[in-house]
Amino acid sequence: MGSEVYTKVLIIGSGPAGYSAAVYAARANLEPILVSGLEPGGQLMITTDVENYPGFADVIQGPWLMEQMRLQAEHVGTKIIQDHITHVDFSKRPFVCRGEDGKTYKAETLIVCTGAQAKWLGLESEIKFRGFGVSGCATCDGFFFRGKEVAVVGGGNTAVEEALYMTNHASKVTLIHRRNQLRAEKILQERLFKNPKIQVIWDHVVEEVMGDENPLTVTGVRLKNQKSGAVQTLPVDGVFIAIGHIPNTKIFKGALELDEEGYIVGSPLTSETNIKGVFAAGDVRDKVYRQAVTAAGMGCMGALDAATFLQDEGIV
Repeated sequence: MGSEVYTKVLIIGSGPAGYSAAVYAARANLEPILVSGLEPGGQLMITTDVENYPGFADVIQGPWLMEQMRLQAEHVGTKIIQDHITHVDFSKRPFVCRGEDGKTYKAETLIVCTGAQAKWLGLESEIKFRGFGVSGCATCDGFFFRGKEVAVVGGGNTAVEEALYMTNHASKVTLIHRRNQLRAEKILQERLFKNPKIQVIWDHVVEEVMGDENPLTVTGVRLKNQKSGAVQTLPVDGVFIAIGHIPNTKIFKGALELDEEGYIVGSPLTSETNIKGVFAAGDVRDKVYRQAVTAAGMGCMGALDAATFLQDEGIV
């Protein structure tokens, strides 16, 4: 193909952050182009029931919400291109990005909204029940397990925080860790061990998520002892995988400042990065909240920051 396009605002990524950035940039008459990426819609495309996004009294579906955001972005004037950015050059402006299909994108400003992916165990049964009792986000889905027993898998800060959070909803929380000690901060460990709703199973890994077929429902997990090899079944109604996230920043390594985990480093009060004219929003830089609503808010910030930058540069 090898064609070239120019835009004042290029948005990479199409989750809540990307679509929100597109809406605000389009309404500012900046004629943004959004490149959707490999997984249009982001993590909400694999989220069934969404009950915590403002504005909806009834439970909505994640894919439906993303479709509505996409339609809104297009309605106000965003041009959406189905492509995947594979290379970026921020050495001069306009910035140059190249897509998988050979297209070159030149942009005066760039808003990175490529998101992050939850790490999974890699089990077939885990994939089967994802969204039907298996989750990667307690604050997203914990409400659906009120009064039920759940398991949290992991041993770092994320796992301990998820386990503590789930005590607000579940009747019992079992933390499953493959080692005999946690990696989490000591203050979090103290809170965990003091909580009467939490028990810890040490030196075990999840071999299989067990459940019913019709409807798909989690009923338990099969665990294997790392030392003895003994197998046991733990009855639970839900399983939260909390072994970390991977930000989608591989193509920005060497081009943007990243922290030790790969998240984009930026100003705490703006969407700015270490490169003037390049902004970042959503889970690609947020390792704390990781919610659709916070990602959308950051997308708005990215568009407003980009508009201000373009005005200051005399481009608009």
